[in-house]
Amino acid sequence: MEIRELFPGVFQIKMDDNPLLATLNLTPGRSVYGERIITVEGREFRSWSPYRSKLAAALLKGIGHMPISAGNKVLYLGAASGTTCSHVSDIVGPKGHVWAVDFASRPLRDLVDNVARYRGNISPMMADARRPESYPALIPTVDVIYADVAQPDQHGIVTGNADRYLKADGWAVMAIKARSVDVTRPPREVYREQVKGLDDHGFDIIEVLELEPYEKDHAMAVARRSA
Repeated sequence: MEIRELFPGVFQIKMDDNPLLATLNLTPGRSVYGERIITVEGREFRSWSPYRSKLAAALLKGIGHMPISAGNKVLYLGAASGTTCSHVSDIVGPKGHVWAVDFASRPLRDLVDNVARYRGNISPMMADARRPESYPALIPTVDVIYADVAQPDQHGIVTGNADRYLKADGWAVMAIKARSVDVTRPPREVYREQVKGLDDHGFDIIEVLELEPYEKDHAMAVARRSA
């Protein structure tokens, strides 16, 4: 068994020629969504499937920048039931924090019951990411906004939240769902439009990566706000 750290807090474990993406489990002995638990040299890791997480897909596709790291404050838009959010929680660790926003009650309840209840570094919030002014007054300035929202104005949701909560030189990581923006247009045209929206709002576009074969008609954009 071989293990290497791809980015701080993100690992690749090679078992029987089958490399697995993983994060160090913040809650040893507990899985979140039935993922495989692997113990290596006394450390417990949670496998991270690229078919269930767009961030994992981007990492396995070879994304060159991973802005989320230990100690970060992260505003997570579209947290759903918490699959990816739980791995972000692992990465930021006990000194970091994740404010997890979703407007749907059922997945948010799953996030509370199955994830946040056991992780002190996640604060779930039932709110509409299109209205960042409606959030509770608990959110400080954050280091990273991670957005996975199925809305036509995806870049507008990110920039609206950035105006209120992102630090001056903070990062945005945006999963672009082309079919949620416009099902009639070619996905790459949609990616360009959404990325241009970030660029026009003062973000430097660091990279854009398509997520096939893990996610059809999806891309991941990494951008940094110009200081």
